[in-house]
Amino acid sequence: MRLLIMGPQGVGKGTQAALLSKHYNIPAISTGDIFRYNLKNHTELGEQAQAYIDKGELVPDELTNSIVKDRLAKDDTRNGWILDGYPRNAAQVAALDKMLDELGTPLDYAVALDAAQDVLLERMKKRAAEEGRSDDTPEAIAKRLETYAKETAPLLDIYRNRGKLVSVNGVGEIEAINKEIIAKLG
Repeated sequence: MRLLIMGPQGVGKGTQAALLSKHYNIPAISTGDIFRYNLKNHTELGEQAQAYIDKGELVPDELTNSIVKDRLAKDDTRNGWILDGYPRNAAQVAALDKMLDELGTPLDYAVALDAAQDVLLERMKKRAAEEGRSDDTPEAIAKRLETYAKETAPLLDIYRNRGKLVSVNGVGEIEAINKEIIAKLG
C-alpha cells in the first residue's frame, strides 16, 4: 500500500500515519524526519539543505524532491509506504508522479484528514504547551494554516479527480478515525 496522508497541521496526520504503518507493516515517512535525518547525518543532501536553512530560506522543491525520491528508493519501502508532509504544492505533485513512475510504484490513495480551524488551533495550542514547541505560536500556527489552505488543500482536487482521494473527518476518537480510514481503503 502506497499512501499520502494529507491535511492541515494539527489534524492528526502523524498519529494516523503511525497507526497505519503498524496495520500495513510499511514505513511512515515524514518529510520533516527525512530532513532531520539528512541534516544530523551530514549527508550530501543534508549539507545542501543546511545551506538554505543557514540563510533562513526554505529548502527549494528540487532539493526536497531529491530527498523524498532518495527515501522512497530504500529497501524498506518495497511493500509500500505512507508519505506525510509531501507533496505540499502542485510542482511537488508533478515531481512525485514522475518519481513514482520511475520507481514503478504507483500511488494507491491520498488520505485527507480534515477538522474545523478552531479545533486545529486548540490542538496545536495544547501541543505547544505539552511539548514546549517554540514554533507553535498563535502567529506561526495561523500562518501555517493559511499556507496549507492556499497551497496544499487545492491538491486534494487533483487526487479526487484521479479517483485516489479518501476523505475522513479528523475529529473523534483516534482508534475510530483509524478504523474508518482502513475501512475506506478496503
